Amino acid sequence: MSWAGNSEVGAGKMTLVESRPDELVKIKVDFTEPFEGTSGAQFDFKPEGDKTNVTWSMNDDHNFLEKAMCLIMNGKKMVGEQMEQGLTKLKQVSESQS
Repeated sequence: MSWAGNSEVGAGKMTLVESRPDELVKIKVDFTEPFEGTSGAQFDFKPEGDKTNVTWSMNDDHNFLEKAMCLIMNGKKMVGEQMEQGLTKLKQVSESQS
């Protein structure tokens, strides 16, 4: 999947790297705008009774300048909030279809 968004979203593409039903989905995320970079994202699924606990994690390597920018802009907080919103939406959609 690729996207081209506004200044908040930028542009890039996501590639499915690995998928194991009921276990995990791994994605490679290549950002092209406003900055170039590559990250990995992973969704882990853990059945708990009649529900499933979903964990969304990201990993990437930053050079010194990128680390400094992330600290100044509080990147972990921004990304964390977006991940929480995404997980909330996933919960709403999945529960509305059950």
